[in-house]
Parts: sequence; structure tokens; C-alpha cells
Amino acid sequence: MLTAFARAFRTPDLRKKLLFTLGIIVVYRVGTHIPIPGVNYKNVQQCVREASGNQGLFGLVNMFSGGALLQITIFALGIMPYITASIILQLLTVVIPRLEALKKEGQAGTAKITQYTRYLTVALAILQGTGLVATARSGALFGTCSVANQIVPNQAIFTTITMVICMTAGTAVVMWLGELITDRGIGNGMSILMFISIAATFPSALWAIKKQGTLAGGWIEFGTVIAVGLVMVALVVFVEQAQRRIPVQYAKRMIGRRSYGGTSTYIPLKVNQAGVIPVIFASSLLYIPALVAQFAGGKSDWKTWVEQNLTKGDHPIYITSYFLLIVFFAFFYVAISFNPEEVADNMKKYGGFIPGIRAGRPTAEYLSYVLNRITWPGSLYLGLIALVPTMALVGFGASQNFPFGGTSILIIVGVGLETVKQIESQLQQRNYEGFLR
Repeated sequence: MLTAFARAFRTPDLRKKLLFTLGIIVVYRVGTHIPIPGVNYKNVQQCVREASGNQGLFGLVNMFSGGALLQITIFALGIMPYITASIILQLLTVVIPRLEALKKEGQAGTAKITQYTRYLTVALAILQGTGLVATARSGALFGTCSVANQIVPNQAIFTTITMVICMTAGTAVVMWLGELITDRGIGNGMSILMFISIAATFPSALWAIKKQGTLAGGWIEFGTVIAVGLVMVALVVFVEQAQRRIPVQYAKRMIGRRSYGGTSTYIPLKVNQAGVIPVIFASSLLYIPALVAQFAGGKSDWKTWVEQNLTKGDHPIYITSYFLLIVFFAFFYVAISFNPEEVADNMKKYGGFIPGIRAGRPTAEYLSYVLNRITWPGSLYLGLIALVPTMALVGFGASQNFPFGGTSILIIVGVGLETVKQIESQLQQRNYEGFLR
């Protein structure tokens, strides 16, 4: 990997793309430290210090924003509204025929869906920004902080609207920066910004574990966490690269005087076909009852039950619910993102077939059977990886935002692998010498 980056920096046009990407990353990280108007920055910093890693319900969103959420900066919402909008549009593509037709139109349809995603991102940013401002004004953003009610001193309606507009504009700028990286830089811009947001929280989280440790000044715990992280990275790389290759043979066809087909290829079905989306879905769904209970007034039996069982990461009910939701959403997302009948029809249309399987419905049934078989180990793998922070919470007394948690490792490894592959493919295009030298 380091060799690929070194060769890329020696290639002039690739060097420009890499430097442009680094420049956008610097702009993004600067924006995560600029507070929005109407916020008492001194009180925010005091509450962040008092929280000391225990970020409660907002931990996942804070991780995706690179720590900007709890700082209440202009990029506080980060890339999360765009991720949510993309997932919603992807789910609606299966339900709404108009979106499904746009998806099949090729580049023009994809551009239209991208435009819808931008509009939905802005709408979600307004909604989430309003919720964040209301939470900060009520003091619920830092429940245990002594100055939580003084984070927003001026609670006039004009100040509130200004804060929401600033955060919405910040989300639009983040979306624009991501598209700039995609067009003029290296890799997928949104994925790169997500990668940077998560990686930015690693040093502070690791150092917090060292400071909380008791063995050899905390260095034993620190070294153990690093070792566990390396093992997890190796495991995730191994599983993310694993795939079931289904052979496909294309029959020869004569069109005019030319012969087409007669080639062999394969359909790559990844073991983890759903990626990190089931983990995000499960985390978000588990946050809903806890969030409702937090804002519900008074005391009731259901609120007490939720606070005791669904807000603590090491509780058996929380662990079981989290694991089962991940398995369910893994099957759900694979079912809507990969259509065996559509793949079988396309193969039949172009004269393709799987050796030993008849074209048409038998092919679709075979693909569905194989997909279900490989989704089981993929979903169990996702569930086990996602439970690593919980095991760390019990074993090391770490915060629930363990630096080598399942979501962060899956995203970082996935984005890193795809970016390196893109760099290597562009290097091969520029350095291909042909058969005759």
C-alpha cells in the first residue's frame, strides 16, 4: 500500500489529485472546529471535558462528524444527513416504480437520483439541526454537565433560526466538498470524509484508555487495545475480500459476420454483501426508544425499563437486541439490493447461463439459495464485530465509543481498500507498457 502511494506521488497528475484531496480534508477538519453563532464556546468545552468519552445517545452521530457534534460547530451534523438520505433513496428505489425506472436509465437516471439525494439531505439537515439546537437549549445534550443549560445563553427565536441555518449550510458545504473529491480527487468523496471523521477520533480515544488504565501506567491496556485492533483489521480485511464466485458461461452468437459470446466470467457474491449498513440501521433503531425516554417527562414503568435495559451497552437485553437486529437488517438489505430474478433475466437476455443450471427461474432460485447461504456467516460476522465495543466496555472499562469498534473498523477498512484499489488501477493505466516494449 505504501509503495502504491509512493508511486502515485511520483506521477504528476495523480500527485495533483492526492494533494487536492488532502487540501479538501484540511478544509473539512478546520470546519469541524468553528463554533456556530449563539453558542457559549467556553461552556461547551467544559461539558465536553466533563463528559470524558461518555457521549451517551449521540455517540454514533458524533463519531461520524469527527467529534464536531458535541462541539456544536458549523459541521456538527457532518456527513450523517447525506448517508441517511442515500440509504432512504436506495430503499425507496425498490418501492417507488419511478425511482426504479430512473435507476435503469443509466447515467442520466443516476444523476437525477443524486439530485433527489441532495434535496433530501438538506431537508434532513434542517430537521436534525433543529433537534440538535433544541437538545442543546434544554441541556439534554450534556445531561450530567453543571453548565449544560448555559450552552445557548440567548434562546430567542432569531438566534435559534440562525443556528439551524448555519448547521444546514455546513452540511451542504460538506456535501459539496465530498463531490469535489469524487470529481477532482481520489476515491469516493463522501467515503473519504467519513473515513477522516472516524479516524480523527482515534488518537483521543486511545489516549483516554491509556489514562484510565492501571497496569504499568495504562500501557498494558493501551498495548492490548492496539493488538486487538490489528487482529480485527486483519479479520475484517479477510472477510471483506471473501466472495463466492458463481461461474457464468455465454453462448456464441452470430450477428452478421461477427461472432459474439463464448466467454466465461463469474458473478462475485461477497460474504458481507450488506457492508456496514445493518450496523448503522440497528444502532439507529436502538437509539429511538432511549431518545424518546430521555425527552419524556415524569417517571413511568416503560421509561424506567428502557433506561435500565436499552441504554447500557453491557446489558444482556441490549446485546441480544443489537445482535438480532444486525442479523435481520443484513438479510433485509441484501434482499432489496440484490435481485436474483433481475440478474437471471439479464443473463438469459444475453445468452448467459450457469453451468449445470437451466436459464430463467432455476437460475434465480439457485442465486437466491447461494445468497442466503453466504448471508448467514456474513450477518453473524457483522454482529460479532459490532459487539467488540461491548466486550471492551466490560473488560477494560472503556467508553462505549471504543476506538476499534465494529462500525469504525468496517468503514475505515472498506474505504481504505477501495481507495488503494483506485490508486493502483490508475497507476496501471498510466504505466501499462503493452506486449511489445
